[in-house]
Amino acid sequence: MLIDAHNHPNYHGFTAAKIVQDMDENGIDKTWLLSWDIPQAEYDVPLNQPAMPPGAESGIPLESVLQVGSHAPERFILGYAPHPKRPDANERIKAAVDLYDIRLAGEYKSRVVFDDPDSLRVLRTFGELGLPVTIHLEYGTDHGGSTYPWRDWWYGGTIGALDRALTACPDTILVAHGPGWWSHVSGDGLYDKEMYPEGPVLPGGANPAMLEKHPNLYADLSATSGFNAITRDEEFGRQYLIDYADKLLYARDQYDAKLMDHLKKLALPPEVFEKLAHANAERLVGD
Repeated sequence: MLIDAHNHPNYHGFTAAKIVQDMDENGIDKTWLLSWDIPQAEYDVPLNQPAMPPGAESGIPLESVLQVGSHAPERFILGYAPHPKRPDANERIKAAVDLYDIRLAGEYKSRVVFDDPDSLRVLRTFGELGLPVTIHLEYGTDHGGSTYPWRDWWYGGTIGALDRALTACPDTILVAHGPGWWSHVSGDGLYDKEMYPEGPVLPGGANPAMLEKHPNLYADLSATSGFNAITRDEEFGRQYLIDYADKLLYARDQYDAKLMDHLKKLALPPEVFEKLAHANAERLVGD
């Protein structure tokens, strides 16, 4: 069994049929299919898809999740997270659970700090509904993108804001993701200076410390950020996967095989590989 715990519908040209084909080619049994509820003003156009059409309400709306999910319902676990500044955010997520069997919250990615009062209100609702939430942390370092309308692109605030949100919402499972989160594997202080820091991992990183501190914190290995964190220092990366095997999820946030190729190369203990590949994801949302 292999579960991709982070991907998106109609993303970079991947329609329903193309996603299922890619899953078959890569041996993926199920995919967590996530929305991204974001207004145009917060949408990081250069790093993602072209700008949303005029009048569009969201970057990756719930409607896309439902449309792609209906193509092969046995292959997808559906996720949705409303923007925390929507006045009806709680009503939206409750209705999505009741009407559409939403079992995940995510991707929770906005220019609102995690411990903002409106954010905490929504995060607590996710916990009440039993929905693990995939969050995105990004510091907005200069990575060559557009400087309009913002001079940087940050999402979620800081690792400190995430720490406070985890403490304030002990009944909510947060699955951490994004360059801001993964750059904290190292204590080198580069987390707000480089999107994808290179070189040996130094002791004192907030990422492992927080995994140890918070029982409600997990992380997915998706995207360039997750891959970079476990490959920049391969000896560290292999041991990190073993040490935190109960809290890490195989995930891609793109459509390729590079993460799985790397995991196979590491020859991880079978019990560790099974946890990463599917057991942890199944523990969070069932099969």
